[in-house]
Amino acid sequence: MNAPEKLTLKDFATDQEVRWCPGCGDYAILKCVQKLMPELGVPKEKIVFVSGIGCSSRFPYYMNTYGFHTIHGRAPAIATGVKLANPELDVWLITGDGDGLSIGGNHMLHVLRRNVDLQILLFNNEIYGLTKGQYSPTSQLGTHSPSTPDGSLDKPLNPCSFAMGSGARFVARTIDTETKHMTPLLKRAHEHKGASFVEIYQNCPVYNDGIFDYVKDKKRAAETRLVVEHGKPLLFGVDNQKGLRLNIQMLGLEVVTLGEDGVTESDIMVHDETNRPLANMLAELRTPDFPEAIGVLYCNPEQSYVNAVRQQIEVVRAKKGIADLNDLLRQGHTWQVE
Repeated sequence: MNAPEKLTLKDFATDQEVRWCPGCGDYAILKCVQKLMPELGVPKEKIVFVSGIGCSSRFPYYMNTYGFHTIHGRAPAIATGVKLANPELDVWLITGDGDGLSIGGNHMLHVLRRNVDLQILLFNNEIYGLTKGQYSPTSQLGTHSPSTPDGSLDKPLNPCSFAMGSGARFVARTIDTETKHMTPLLKRAHEHKGASFVEIYQNCPVYNDGIFDYVKDKKRAAETRLVVEHGKPLLFGVDNQKGLRLNIQMLGLEVVTLGEDGVTESDIMVHDETNRPLANMLAELRTPDFPEAIGVLYCNPEQSYVNAVRQQIEVVRAKKGIADLNDLLRQGHTWQVE
């Protein structure tokens, strides 16, 4: 038996011209995913990328795998169908904050609730880039755009909180330019059997440039970024001198400094990615009052929807035999037109 072909990044790149604006964060995400694919050991013919509409949704054109560029907001429905039809396929869903959380919010909710075995990457640049800069569900209050010239009045939606509220069993967050962080995180998402939801902070240099500089700037990141790891204390800041402590009276997290008021590392919360209430609190942390959490916020596996459906099919077949489509079409009231 021949050894499987050893693939490289170039095997997953297509001959299509990459048509994103210069400086777009999508380039970094694409390169990271193309580099990751050979490490997963999945044959190209078993990989499918499904997307909706938006800048992020051009992704399937640039991956030398199977793919579907579908319609606005409906990528979760198409991806669910692909995975149910052939569970052996490795299905990745690519969407953006507008496509996935506005017109596609209902579909996203149910694919997470059902726990369909997909890797869901949501590129969040807090703006509609493809349609020229209108505000999106994640845009900050006061965002000036063609659709909100006097500033947005909508309270922004938090993607990770949305995923948690929808019943997702794997929720994570990373940053477009942090490939050393993104690569192992996407591996974890791929290993998870069920719906893996990954929010990626992604820069739009044309319509929302620098919106995430506060967590990307190396000089400021120590104070604004909390890298969470299972089993490790929630420490941040220069030399990890700050941390998060559970405030019992407030039933929430608070920032404390080691050495002040008798605070020691034993007072700092330890990250438990199976703890849903803690994951909810981490998802909600926002600067300037708190650092923003990146990493796996929640991972608590349960049976995937795909496995449950396949098991049910086997049980029904054992009882009733394999169905015949002709018999199904002709059962009940039928008539012949001449």
